[in-house]
Amino acid sequence: MDQTFWTYFFVILTFGLYIGIAIWAKAGSTEDFYVAGHDIHPALNGMATGADWMSAASFLSMAGLIAFLGYGGSVYLMGWTGGYVLLALLLAPFMREFGKFTVPDFVGDRYYSKVARVIAVICALMVSFTYIAGQMKGVGVAFSSFLGVNFNVGIFIGSAIVFFYAVLGGMKGITYTQVAQYVVLIFAYTVPAIFISLAITGNFIPQLGFIGNAAGTDTPMLEKLNTLVTDLGFTEYTGTTKAKIDVFCITAALMFGTAGLPHVIIRFFTVSSARAARKSAGWALMFIALLYTVAPAVGAFARINFIETVNEATYISDDENYDARSAEILAEGGKPVPEWYKTWETTGLLAYDDLNGDGVMQYRGPAAPDGVANEVVPNNDIFVLANPQIANLPGWVIGLVVAGGLAAALSTAAGLLMVISSAVSHDLMKRTFTPNMSEKQEMFAARTAAAVAVVASATLGAFASSLPFVAQVVAFAFGLAAASLFPVIFLGIFWKRMNKEGAISAMLVGLITTFSYIYYFKFVNEDPSLWLFGVSPEGIGFVFMWLSLVVGIGVSLVTAPPPQDIQDLVADIRIPGTRRPHGIADVGMTPDMPGLVPDSAE
Repeated sequence: MDQTFWTYFFVILTFGLYIGIAIWAKAGSTEDFYVAGHDIHPALNGMATGADWMSAASFLSMAGLIAFLGYGGSVYLMGWTGGYVLLALLLAPFMREFGKFTVPDFVGDRYYSKVARVIAVICALMVSFTYIAGQMKGVGVAFSSFLGVNFNVGIFIGSAIVFFYAVLGGMKGITYTQVAQYVVLIFAYTVPAIFISLAITGNFIPQLGFIGNAAGTDTPMLEKLNTLVTDLGFTEYTGTTKAKIDVFCITAALMFGTAGLPHVIIRFFTVSSARAARKSAGWALMFIALLYTVAPAVGAFARINFIETVNEATYISDDENYDARSAEILAEGGKPVPEWYKTWETTGLLAYDDLNGDGVMQYRGPAAPDGVANEVVPNNDIFVLANPQIANLPGWVIGLVVAGGLAAALSTAAGLLMVISSAVSHDLMKRTFTPNMSEKQEMFAARTAAAVAVVASATLGAFASSLPFVAQVVAFAFGLAAASLFPVIFLGIFWKRMNKEGAISAMLVGLITTFSYIYYFKFVNEDPSLWLFGVSPEGIGFVFMWLSLVVGIGVSLVTAPPPQDIQDLVADIRIPGTRRPHGIADVGMTPDMPGLVPDSAE
């Protein structure tokens, strides 16, 4: 059975499972739709969180970044891992104790202000749409590989599938679907890594093969890779051209941005208590570690295989018979362009320009010692999917990896759609502008918002194809979250004196400064010499996070303190179990409940 059969087999099997789960877990109430009824088991929620967290950026792009940036790409690994620890220990249990449906819901009630709620919605939407653009690029990469279609066609096919189970099942359907998707993606990631590690290092444990010797030699695998890349004019794999300040800021922006991501925080609202949220976080860390410790090895192996199979290969054009021409080249002692390259070339994600007209593919870095110009331009996001093909692994492994890539991209895209949907239907409509709408009307509004979000995010994903990496697109979302949402969540939990004026100021300052900086240096002027303090757009969210914190604290100190009921509420949520009866938190607070005051009529 060939690769095509296994690819269709695994994709159809897994998609049938996802759709079946969505039908089985169809949301019957707003509580099911927004927070899965607050009754997901911590272990299952940890697995769903792992799938939500290990998005296209983690599954597809992180290894690609590490493969082609080397040590410089490790900031994504460190930032996302550290960020989840920060979120799990510092914020998640307290957010669950507050008992709301969404992050804007928390902001609106904690800061007793409709204006604060609306601004939080704007922040959540900007973060989520930026993030989902990266996910949709991952969907496009995976589907274009699977179906052999153009990248943009792949995006819209994947979007239609996300729409079905996200809109039908809501958070309840998404949660159980993500449990299944985690199982698929973790097998899809680790199984080929084991095969490739055996081939390159002789060690079946990828993490050990990464730090071990190349197979059959006494040469460390990383030393072999360093020699390969430097001989072609690239930066040493274990080195980086990034400034230390930029490495630090990107890592920190990813960490603090994680703690402000609405689609991650909302996962902790689906369990029954703060204690369950802590257990869920522990399970999630374990499930996430299974993939994150393998990613550096996958990246290194991909770089070795790509260089050895593509560099100095003789190109075969589309109007030539591949098998016949390949046999001729081999008979002449040459190396034909690999078949996997021709397959991926149809997606538009690989490019070859024969600059010197010799018909041989030269892959070179900017400091190539032989003075030969680079002719091969790969999209780095393809390499986790292409790695099994490059290494000539069995067809069933290739099919499994495609199914895993689709699972990773679709799982996070679905979670983000829930944030967008709930922000519009619950926070803007139900809690702000149309409070008298019925539950049925709110469900209809939520599903309509999700449908609109699918179309908008697919369009953004197509635009994101012009950017180099899924992970870099996603990094912008983390920067926005770090500067706009993290300060008001953190201060809202740990500082009773933080008031609505401070929260509004902090969110506006963080959002406007970070968005403006990213937009200017990515789309107007890309000159790195003009970066503030030498910090790139990927890391600037950390710098402006401190500005947001200072502004929020300063404005709060020169304006009236929050009402005493709000200050008591802040003290309560830091002591799990003393907050108030559990049922109140589950159904959503109303202005007449103890400890809350009505939203102001600002």
